[in-house]
Amino acid sequence: MTCYNRNDLGLLLLRLSTGGVLAAHGAQKLFGWFGGGGLSETAKAMEAMGYAPGKPSAVASGVAEAGGGVMLALGLATPAAGAAAAGAMAGATAVHAPSGFFAAGGGYEYAASLGLAAAGLAVTGPGRLSLDNALGHAVNRGWMVPVALAATAAGTIAVVGTRNKRVRRAAEGEQDPLFEE
Repeated sequence: MTCYNRNDLGLLLLRLSTGGVLAAHGAQKLFGWFGGGGLSETAKAMEAMGYAPGKPSAVASGVAEAGGGVMLALGLATPAAGAAAAGAMAGATAVHAPSGFFAAGGGYEYAASLGLAAAGLAVTGPGRLSLDNALGHAVNRGWMVPVALAATAAGTIAVVGTRNKRVRRAAEGEQDPLFEE
């Protein structure tokens, strides 16, 4: 009989809560569930936030949140799931950063907390109460952690950097080269 310790239970609770919130948030974007706007409204919002083109940005964000969240909750491919969710939350943090830290004032507190929890799970692993453990950690190897986090960091830096340039150009009244005729 397998005996689980409090670390396994703690990781299960952290995975279920973080993954569940991320999955619901992504489902709002992709499907309009839980009061969300769905893909078309999310695409418009992404454009307004400087992430263009809007529809691919909405799909990428929604899939990273919903897919990463479900996989975190299940404890499946934990390095990739945590990295994907953390990358999506880094993008959200960039949008909210000008408003300060606290979410009550529109700040990045909530997005940063979810992203750091997801990254922490990617590093720590899912615990024994997980699909990764049941599958012999086939998609949860030690080498996958730095690879997943580095790939996500590189992609996030490129996407957020492009978004920040677009927002800066718009604030200065310049035409966005992506939309020049």
